[in-house]
Amino acid sequence: MTHYNRRTLLKASAAIAGASAIGFPAISYGQTEKIRIGHLTPLTGFLGALGAYATLGMRMAEEEINKAGGVMGRPIEVMSEDSVNPATAATKAQRMLEQDGATVLMGEISSASAITIMQVAARNKRLFMQIGARSDTLRGKNCNKYTFHVDIPNTVMVNAVGKALLRDNLVKDKKFFTLTADYVFGHDLLGAAKRFFAANHGNLIGDELIATDVTDFSPYLLKLRQAKPDVVCCNLAGNQVTNLIKQYAEFGLPYPIVGFNLNTADAWAAGDGNLSGTWPTVWHHDLDTPASKAFVAAFTKKHEKPPENHAWIEYISFKIMAQAMNETKSTDTEKLIQYFEKETQFDILKSRKGYFRAWDHQLVQEAYPFTVKAKGKAKDKWDFLALGPAIPAANEPLDVINPTKEQNPCTLT
Repeated sequence: MTHYNRRTLLKASAAIAGASAIGFPAISYGQTEKIRIGHLTPLTGFLGALGAYATLGMRMAEEEINKAGGVMGRPIEVMSEDSVNPATAATKAQRMLEQDGATVLMGEISSASAITIMQVAARNKRLFMQIGARSDTLRGKNCNKYTFHVDIPNTVMVNAVGKALLRDNLVKDKKFFTLTADYVFGHDLLGAAKRFFAANHGNLIGDELIATDVTDFSPYLLKLRQAKPDVVCCNLAGNQVTNLIKQYAEFGLPYPIVGFNLNTADAWAAGDGNLSGTWPTVWHHDLDTPASKAFVAAFTKKHEKPPENHAWIEYISFKIMAQAMNETKSTDTEKLIQYFEKETQFDILKSRKGYFRAWDHQLVQEAYPFTVKAKGKAKDKWDFLALGPAIPAANEPLDVINPTKEQNPCTLT
C-alpha cells in the first residue's frame, strides 16, 4: 500500500509495457524439479513491518509443505523479494515469470503494487494469489480472471467495525471526522466508510487526506480539536496508524477514536495504554479454534513471539495453493482457476471454512471486530487486544458482509 499517484502510475505502466515486449518462453518441468513460486511483499517503507511478518508466515508454510512431501512429490521453492513500489513490483513480477521460472505469483500487501502485479499476471496468463491488499477496487473494476484475493476487502472491514458501532449507538446522528491515507487504498476505504455512514444516519463533518510519508500528525489533531466531532475515524495504513495512535494519546483529545483498518503489528507497536476504540481484523492469535491454536503454538515456538495477521494469511494462502496443485495434480493456470472457481472449501484455521467466490475471486470468510483491554490487564506486550465475535454470525451466510454483485462492478476477463 504505497503512495499511488499519477507519476507512480506512469512508471508502473512503462515497466509493464517494457517487460511485456519480451517474449514469454514455454517452461516445462521434470517431475523431480522444484515448483518455483514468485513472492512479493513490502519489506521497506511504512508497510515493512507487516511484510516482515508475512515473510515469516510464508517461510513456515514452505517448510511444512516440503517436509510433508512437497507438491505432487516435488519440493516448492519460494523466490521472495521486496516489492518496494508499484513500478518495481511490476518489473520484478515479470522477471520472476519470464526468467526465473515462477509457476505462479503470490503475496503483496500494498493495494497500489497489487494492481500492477495483477496486470502482469493477466498479460502473461499466469495465476496471481493476491494475499494481503484490501482495496475494494482490486476485486471490482480492476479484477481479472487470473487473480484471486485472500484478505478481506475494505467493505468487510467497515462492516465488521460498523456492526459493533451500531450495537454501541455510536453511529446514528453522530458527527464523524475521518483521517484517510492519500492513495488508492485510503480513497477506497473512505468510499466504503461514506456508504456506511449514509446508510446508518451518521454525519461525516470532515475528512483529511494524509500522504503516506507523514509522521507528524499534530496539524491534523489541531483540526480535530477545532471540529469537535463525536467520533474520530482512522482510515490510515501501516505504521502511520501506530504514529497517529501514539500522538492521539499524547494530545489527550476527548473524542473516541475508531478505525476501519488495523493490523495487529501496528496495534502492538502503539503499546498498551495508547490504543482505544473498535477496529477490524481478519484474524488474531487469540482465536479459539484447535487449528488456529496449533499454528500459534508452532509459530511462537519458532519465533518467540505470536504471529501477526499477515503471518497467518500468508501461511494459509500457501497451504491453499499447495492443496490446489495437489488435488488438480497440476500447476497449469487454467486448471487451477477452474479448481478455485468450483468454490472449493479450505481450512483457514477459523470456525468456518473459506472459499473463493466464482464471480469475483474473493475468499469469503469470517472477520472480527476487536477492542482494547483495560490498562494493566494484558499478560504481555501482545495481549492487550480483546477479540470480538465473528461476523457474520453462525446462522448467516458467509458472504453477507461482502459487496454484492450489484455493488461490485467486477467482470472477469
